[in-house]
Amino acid sequence: MVRSKLIPLFRELAKILHKEKIDIRAKDQLLKEINSLRNKRGYIDAGLPRFGRLFGRDSLITAWQFLEIEPEIAKKTLKSLMRFQGKRIDDLREEEPGKIIHEWSPKRISWVPFPFPYYGSVDSTPLFLIVFSFYIKKTNDKKFLKRHWRKISAAVNWMKEYGDEDNDSFLEYKRKNPKGLFHQAWKDSVSNHLNIEPPVAIVEAQGYQYLALKETAKLAQIMKDKDLKKGLLKRARILKKRFNDRFWMPDKKYFALALDKDKKQKKAITSNPGHLLFTGIIDKNKIKPVVGRLFKDDIWTVFGIRTHSKREKDFNPLSYHLGTVWPHDNWIIAQGLKKLGFKKEYLRIKKALLRVYNSLGYLPEFYGVSYQGKLLIKRNKLIIKGFEKDPNYPQAWSSGAMLMFTEKDKKDILMPIKANFFLLRRLGGKLFKIVNFKNNNL
Repeated sequence: MVRSKLIPLFRELAKILHKEKIDIRAKDQLLKEINSLRNKRGYIDAGLPRFGRLFGRDSLITAWQFLEIEPEIAKKTLKSLMRFQGKRIDDLREEEPGKIIHEWSPKRISWVPFPFPYYGSVDSTPLFLIVFSFYIKKTNDKKFLKRHWRKISAAVNWMKEYGDEDNDSFLEYKRKNPKGLFHQAWKDSVSNHLNIEPPVAIVEAQGYQYLALKETAKLAQIMKDKDLKKGLLKRARILKKRFNDRFWMPDKKYFALALDKDKKQKKAITSNPGHLLFTGIIDKNKIKPVVGRLFKDDIWTVFGIRTHSKREKDFNPLSYHLGTVWPHDNWIIAQGLKKLGFKKEYLRIKKALLRVYNSLGYLPEFYGVSYQGKLLIKRNKLIIKGFEKDPNYPQAWSSGAMLMFTEKDKKDILMPIKANFFLLRRLGGKLFKIVNFKNNNL
C-alpha cells in the first residue's frame, strides 16, 4: 500500500530533477558553442564555417542576447564597431560618415566580392544605438557613454543625412558598389531575391530606427543635451505616424515587407514585421492583428515562424530567406511578445525552438519545415539535398537565442528549488499519513 501511494510522487520528483539535469547539459553545450566563436577582442564572431568574423548586425544582436548575463560582451562589441565607424564617403566599401559596418575581417576572403571593412547594412547603425543604450541602462557606465558620445552623435547623424536621403523619415538602401549587397537588411543578398527595386525601405529597419531615436533621447538626457533630445523625440513621433500610414496593409491587417523606389508596398507576408513588436513603433490598434497574423498556419509551424508565408508564389521551404525558419528571427519576435504581455505566444515560440533543439541536439543557423510540417534537417547535421546553403553551426545568434530561452527569468530562478521543496514536503506529508495510518491499525 505504501509503495503504491509513493511511486507516482517519486516519479513526479524524478521528472523535475531530470529536467534540471537536461537544462544544465544544454547550457554547457551552448556556452561551449559561444566560446568557440569568442574573438580575442571580446566580441562574438557570427558563425562557422562561413562567418567567423565581426559583423555589425549579427554581433550586436548576440551582444543584446547576452546583456543580462555578460554585459562585457556588449561593451567590447560596441568598442570594436566604433573602431571601424565610417569617416568618409567611399562607394567601393559603401562607407559613409557615422555608419556602422556590415562586416570586417583582417584577411581577404576569396568568395566575398567586396573589400573589408564593408558597410552595406541599413540596420547595423540603429542597432548599434539601441544596444549602446541597453548597455548603459544595464551597467550605468556613464564614463563609457561620455567617452564615446561623439560616436553616438555621428551614428544619429548618419540615419538623418545618409540613411534618409529623400527626407521621408524612412531608412532606405541602394547599393553603390555593383559587387556589393543588393539587399542590405538581415535578409541580405548580392541578388534581388526579394524582388524589390531600390531604394528599398525595409520594414524592420524603420522599427529599429524608431527605437534608436527613443533610446538615444534617453542618453541625451543623461548628457544634458536638451536640444538633441527634443529633436530625436520629434523625429520619432513623425516617423511613427508616417510608418503606420504608409506600411500598413488594411486588407491584410499586417505590415508590408517594404516600400520600393516608387514608394509602393511590397505586399508579401513575412516574419519581418514581427521585429517591430519590441520597438514600440506599432500603433496600439494594430498590435493584436500583427501578433495574430504571425501565428496563422501559412507562416507558423510547430518549429517556429517561417521567414516567408507558404502562400507566397516564391515560397520555398528550403530557401535561405524565402521559407526557412531562423532561430534568431524567432527570438527577436519573442522579445517583443514578452515586452507587450503576449505570454502565451512567447511560450509558443520558446517551445518551438526547444522542440528543434531536443530533436537535433543543437540549433543551426536556420532549418526547413516542409509543407506537411516536418523538420527538414537531420540529427547528425547532414543537411538534406535542396538547401541553397548549408546552415552554419555553430551560429552565434542561434546558440544565444537557445541559451536565453533556457535561462530562467529572474522571478523564476528559484522555481525548481521551490518545486523540489514543496514536492518533498508533499512526499513527507503523504509518507507520514501512510505510516501513521498503518501504525494506528496494528
